[in-house]
Amino acid sequence: MAGSPTARRRRLSIELKKLRETHRLTCAQVGEALDWSGSKVNRMETGKGRVQPSDIDALCRFYGTDEEVRNFLKSLARQAKTKGWWQAHDTGIPTWFSIYIGLEQDMSTLRQYQSEFLPGLLQTHAYATELHRATNQMPADDVERAVRVRMERQAMFTGINGPDAWFVVHETTLRNVIGDRALMRDQLEQLLTATELPNVTLQVLLFESGAYPATGPFTLMGFPDPEDPDIVYRDGITDATYLEGADDVREYTRAFDNLRAVAASPHRSRLLIKSRLKDYER
Repeated sequence: MAGSPTARRRRLSIELKKLRETHRLTCAQVGEALDWSGSKVNRMETGKGRVQPSDIDALCRFYGTDEEVRNFLKSLARQAKTKGWWQAHDTGIPTWFSIYIGLEQDMSTLRQYQSEFLPGLLQTHAYATELHRATNQMPADDVERAVRVRMERQAMFTGINGPDAWFVVHETTLRNVIGDRALMRDQLEQLLTATELPNVTLQVLLFESGAYPATGPFTLMGFPDPEDPDIVYRDGITDATYLEGADDVREYTRAFDNLRAVAASPHRSRLLIKSRLKDYER
C-alpha cells in the first residue's frame, strides 16, 4: 500500500471508482440508491471530498463486497486523514503543491524536464532561496519554510528504495546566473555530486539540439503499485495541472523519450557542467 496520506487518498478514490464501474453504474445511480447526491459520489471518487468510515460501510453493503475489501477501504480512509511531514510547514507550501509532495513520497520513478531553472530536487539551499525570493510574493519566514521543505525532499535520493530519477535540463539552466557566481559554482558542484548517485541520471539539452518536443517544464511520476497509474504534473505561478489519462501519460512519456534522444549523453552532460563550473571559478 502506498505510504503517504495523499497517495492513500488517491488509491481510495481509484478503488471506489473501480467498484462502481464494475457494477456498470453512474455516480447519479449510486447516489440515488444511497440517498446521496451524485456529486457526493463523484467527490469521493476524485479525492475532493473526505470519505467517512460510515460512507465506506454504506458503499460496501450496496456493492456487496466482502469483509476483506471493506476493511481495506476503511483502512485507506483512516490513513488518508493523517498529515504528511511537509504539512508542518504548510504556510510556505501552496495547497496545490502539497498534493504533489504527497505523491512524490511514494513514486518509484521520476522523469522531469526543466527549461529555465535547475530541478528543485537538485538545488542548493542558496539557489532555492534566490528563486523563491524572486518568484514568490511571500514573507521571509515562509520563504525559509518552503526552502526547508525542498531540502528535506532531496533526502529521498539517498534513502532506502529511493526513486529512479531521470532529468533533462535545457542548457539555459546552466547559464542562467542565479544569485552570483559563487552561488552558481556551489550549485553546479552539487549538480555533479547528484549525478554520481546510482539512481540519478541527468542530460543537458544543448542550444544546438534544434527543435524538440516540449512546450515547458513537466514531470512524470510512476508508482510501484500497478493499481496506481502514472501522473503528469505541470505547475504555474498560482496552480498546477495533474493529468492521469492514459492518452496524456502516453504523449508526455513519448515527449520525454524524444527529449532524451536529442539531449547530450549523461557523460557529455557531466563534461559540459564541469566546463561551465570552470567558467564560474575564474
